[in-house]
Amino acid sequence: MTQDTDTPLQTLDRAALLRKMAWEPASAPDWAPLVEREWLVTNGLGGYASGTVSGATTRRYHGLLVAALPAPLGRVLLLVDMAETVRLPDGREIRLGGEERPDALSLHGAEHLREFRLDHGIPAWRYRLGRTVLEKQLVLAHGENTASLRYSIVEGPAVELILRPLIDIRSHDSPVGDQASREYRAERGPGGLDIGRTARGSAGGTAGLPELHLRFDPGLVRYESEPRLLPQIVYRVEASRGYSSLGDLWSPGRLEARLEIGAPVDLLATAGESAGSGTIDHQHRLDAELERRRALADMAGVEGDPIRAELVIAADTFVISPATRSAQRSRRGPAAGDARSIIAGYHWFTDWGRDTMISLEGLTIATGRHREAAAILRTFAAHIRDGLIPNLFPEGDEEGLYHTADATLWFFHAVHRYVEASGDRALLRELLPGLRGIVDAHVRGTRFGIGVDPVDALLRQGEAGYQLTWMDAKVDGWVVTPRRGKAVEINALWYNALRLMERWLREEGEGSAADEAAERAARARSSFNDRFWHPDGYLYDVVDGENGDDAAFRPNQVFAIALDHPVLEPDRWAPVMEKVEARLLTPVGLRSLAPGHPDYQPRYFGDLRSRDAAYHQGTVWGWLIGPFFDAWLRAHPGGEARAARFLDGLIEHLDDACIGSMSEVFDAEPPHTPRGCIAQAWTVAEVLRCRTRIAAAGDGAADREKR
Repeated sequence: MTQDTDTPLQTLDRAALLRKMAWEPASAPDWAPLVEREWLVTNGLGGYASGTVSGATTRRYHGLLVAALPAPLGRVLLLVDMAETVRLPDGREIRLGGEERPDALSLHGAEHLREFRLDHGIPAWRYRLGRTVLEKQLVLAHGENTASLRYSIVEGPAVELILRPLIDIRSHDSPVGDQASREYRAERGPGGLDIGRTARGSAGGTAGLPELHLRFDPGLVRYESEPRLLPQIVYRVEASRGYSSLGDLWSPGRLEARLEIGAPVDLLATAGESAGSGTIDHQHRLDAELERRRALADMAGVEGDPIRAELVIAADTFVISPATRSAQRSRRGPAAGDARSIIAGYHWFTDWGRDTMISLEGLTIATGRHREAAAILRTFAAHIRDGLIPNLFPEGDEEGLYHTADATLWFFHAVHRYVEASGDRALLRELLPGLRGIVDAHVRGTRFGIGVDPVDALLRQGEAGYQLTWMDAKVDGWVVTPRRGKAVEINALWYNALRLMERWLREEGEGSAADEAAERAARARSSFNDRFWHPDGYLYDVVDGENGDDAAFRPNQVFAIALDHPVLEPDRWAPVMEKVEARLLTPVGLRSLAPGHPDYQPRYFGDLRSRDAAYHQGTVWGWLIGPFFDAWLRAHPGGEARAARFLDGLIEHLDDACIGSMSEVFDAEPPHTPRGCIAQAWTVAEVLRCRTRIAAAGDGAADREKR
């Protein structure tokens, strides 16, 4: 298919988990799809590889190997790209990729691209070069900081392949222009090249950065030392986001090999002493990774539903063993090798408590990964401090930050969903003392002004300079949506947690403690329905705030209906959901603020201050489709088949931005351009969870809806 037709660029093969983007440039092609669409593969440790389909490097995070290393290093970019040149039999040379010119959008040999595909999420590119068809494939080994790259001829005569590794060894978050001290060395070894920062280049806090080991078969690949600096590469997306956008790359020399059918050339890139670094066996790594991913789909039971199967592969992207933390320091916690967590989003997020607890059901329970779900819950339980779980673990740090009012309450929700799905009462009993401690800390009052108001039994929160709810944008000391006071979703979560505690305690034979939780819940519910109900038939966003009650129309009110124990009276569900659907619903999620409000922002774009000003002021969040879906079904029981339409836009979005995954946010107004992280855990998780719920409803529900 061609890029200038109305046919979607991607198609999903329903016989195999294969998403293809065919490309046949027109006479005056629009190159935007090749530059704006990105790919991502991960290694189960938090490390990854990512780039644009075209090969143009547009972000500081793009690279063929970003390794996840123990604190204090965190994630480190090692190999940015390969500058690829192919010499045809007639002597012509064609460049396919790599930045040897300052303009990162020069697209090089993208006009020769004929197909990009994801086979079970593993990327491959196919090029037409005269009579020769060349394919490139990248595999990241699961559980290793290792990338395997293969070049092969699919059809046609042999060619000469010339590769120039492009190096930038730094934290993946470091600005691309911060390069005054970056100097490199390359040493030839028996199996390839060892590339690292020089001693002077490692000064200024970068000591300990790993070497890049680049391995190849010297019988097939010739290496010629030819060090070269590639100055002032343009990173266009960084420029559009207000960051440093000009940076240098370094190359040690050239690798040359002859490519012919049946004789591929493989290269292995590893960080430091990564496992498996001594063996160049691309086929073994490919087969192992395909088998692992097929097993994930089988375990999730998604046969016959290729969209769910693809979402299962996308979900795997986020479930990690947190290699950036060398050990769990709590004696009660899991050993370092047993710890599990969830990366909130790629490229720049680490693991966040709130995102993890919201995502846990979709990423692990809906996929049958119960052991990992239990390990995630244990990992966060080991970090409970003063009745709170961490808001996030910063890049390269051992300890978490605790400035959150809702992550801990989402922990109750995640435990409940896990126990219901697995029947694992042993884990519940293990966690129950910590859960009781959380409730007690909230009743007494804990950090950041989080505590129960004894007058009305509602939960208040807030401290100057902190953003404690999920609407957490802060820039230059400015908390954009502070929401200090009694926030609607915080109190919906508090009531839900109390009802869950009541049930668990009663089941464990602790009747008096259960009665106490029930009494607190009843008081909170009565106060909630009295205080949060707006005369116009919806819910205040915050009551008892700094400036009184906040009547802004936001999606947070949906949680008063969506949670397992809804705090809102049932006769109010339908009017609330009618208004939410009319004012907030889009094809890709819910707006964070209704149009018409003075603070409403239709577009999420520009530098950090401009983006944060719009982050929760209208910007659409894909993950909110999940609670909306649940709340809508509360108001329309048995309507799963009709509710399925709410997911259509996000499923179509699998073709856009990060192919095969789902973005963090979208512009508030059409065409709802995807923004933020290219792959976000809770967006994928909530769509997969809802899709699983629809499947569980079965054909009978669909038949009833048709009648």
